[in-house]
Amino acid sequence: MSQPASSRFPVPSLSALPDDIRERIVAVQEKSGFVPSVFVALAYRPDEFRAFFAYHDALMDKDSGLTKAEREMIVVATSSANQCQYCVVAHGAILRIRAKNPLIADQIATNYRKADITPRQKAMLDFAMKVSREAYEVSDKDFEALAGHGFSDDDIWDIAAVSAFFGLSNRMANVTSMRPNDEFYMMGRLPKN
Repeated sequence: MSQPASSRFPVPSLSALPDDIRERIVAVQEKSGFVPSVFVALAYRPDEFRAFFAYHDALMDKDSGLTKAEREMIVVATSSANQCQYCVVAHGAILRIRAKNPLIADQIATNYRKADITPRQKAMLDFAMKVSREAYEVSDKDFEALAGHGFSDDDIWDIAAVSAFFGLSNRMANVTSMRPNDEFYMMGRLPKN
């Protein structure tokens, strides 16, 4: 059986890519040992690749009132609601690693309300899901509820921005039929030897 394509759209060869994109992909490959499908699928449109990853990095890599694991929780929960296999699998792996918990990603992807998370994290995911599904219903009551759990206005912005950004990512992953790399499935599940 042949390996399914990583995208419905043409995937450019590494040598055909602009230098900055090729360098980013090679750096990811050196760090992780493989090239996540999202990089090769989005490389089809270099300007959009750059914009996508600039915003991704601004949201996911900065210092924030949210931990990196909490940001990954948002991605996994909202990606599950959006039925994005790629993002659930890939970010589930990242969540397991960042949370140092081999169970958490599966719990959150299946039903975050029953996951082993704090009430604060549940409130964060409730709001992220509302942004993902019904942003038009966000009200001051949502802000008050989040403030009651210690979230600042900047934290609330970050929750909303991660949810909204990954709504875009989920939709593009589904349209392109992006395939999760096999490597993601076992990452963070077993202790390293």
